[in-house]
Amino acid sequence: MTETADFPPDPERPAGWLPPDEISRIRAQIPILYVDAVPVRVDDSGDVVAVGLLLRVTPEGVMSRALVSGRVMYHERVRDALLRHIEKDLGPVALPMIPSSPQPFTVAEYFPTPGVTGYHDPRQHAVSLAYVVPVAGDCRPQQDAIDLAWLTPEEACAEQVQVEMNGGQGLLLRQAMAWVGRMA
Repeated sequence: MTETADFPPDPERPAGWLPPDEISRIRAQIPILYVDAVPVRVDDSGDVVAVGLLLRVTPEGVMSRALVSGRVMYHERVRDALLRHIEKDLGPVALPMIPSSPQPFTVAEYFPTPGVTGYHDPRQHAVSLAYVVPVAGDCRPQQDAIDLAWLTPEEACAEQVQVEMNGGQGLLLRQAMAWVGRMA
């Protein structure tokens, strides 16, 4: 799971954001709710033709491919969290097409212990609602993302891309492509 720029400086910290020491304490005690978004481009018939993958540097200094991901804040609707994270990672004119009542394609449960599920986050136990989100606008990598690559579903699910993804996000991407009928 990515959670970059999670702690803005104190003067810029919006209501509902916790200081780093407090979120670390909470993460050690209870699961945290997240959203994962697989940004896609669709053709005129609604078929997925491209998947957007971010390129980031992990805290360990490793380059990795990532989905749009982040926490749902207290008193924030899931729909609003999706919009906020897509704008944070893809820019203010990504133009995501989120339905009025979004339904996740799956629920991913990230554990701090590797191997409990296919999803791993060493910081915490997190539950993520995962969505495929068509975007129609101009997308540009934001925050700490170095690049945004648009790949065909087949390219995105290929082994060479999958090994570049951390924490089970490759598995999540393959599930998303199966859900939209682009992978068996």
